[in-house]
Amino acid sequence: MSDAAYLLVHGDREYLLRPGEEFGTDLGVIEVPEDANPGDTVETHLGTVFEVRRLRGPDLFDHLERTGAPMMPRDIGLVIGHTGIAGGDRVLDAGTGTGILSAYLGRVGASVTTYERDPDFADIARENMAVAGVSERVTVRTGDLAAEVDTILADEDSFDVLTLDTGDAPTIVAYAPDLLLSGGYLAVYSPFVEGTRAAVEAAREAGLVEIETFETIQREMDFSSRGSRPSTAGVGHTGYLVFARAP
Repeated sequence: MSDAAYLLVHGDREYLLRPGEEFGTDLGVIEVPEDANPGDTVETHLGTVFEVRRLRGPDLFDHLERTGAPMMPRDIGLVIGHTGIAGGDRVLDAGTGTGILSAYLGRVGASVTTYERDPDFADIARENMAVAGVSERVTVRTGDLAAEVDTILADEDSFDVLTLDTGDAPTIVAYAPDLLLSGGYLAVYSPFVEGTRAAVEAAREAGLVEIETFETIQREMDFSSRGSRPSTAGVGHTGYLVFARAP
């Protein structure tokens, strides 16, 4: 059975399944052929037709097993855009959680080493990387990056990008100049402004340059016969992002 999953779609119904896997629904039992390919159709035993689709990033966000609140796609887009993460880059990450960020980065071709302190969460993240088809590019380690920094510095080459989504990010930021290649980027995500300020202060003390901080807000638009306006559903705030660069 292939590790990577496909999206099976019928109308507004979507199921994440691997080739060779069987799943029961009220529309019938779906059995995905081992040789399934995007664009194929699969019928349930009741005759309902599902389309086979290749997974995209937003599908991972919607369907991977969650162990907490994952980073939103818009935040991930900013991380990729501001750091220029691309194929061949080496990324060190802390605060794996569900693994959404790591999966996105693996799918753009980066080699990611990510640390998760909770062993159960780490196991789920490894399974999620398999479902996303990026197990060969994403290594999920169980442990605390802050406690492993000295070992990493002794045993591994420097990284192109350091991404942090963890409460002890300021502690790790202090090591960023040693962990990163010259010109490499730091990206810190925090849902709280207090943690964001601490990360900025740590980046300054560490001698990082080009330090920038953003609040991420996204508003949906409503279009009706009466007119067009931003949605009143909420302000769309998710968190804060700090970017900095190793000198």
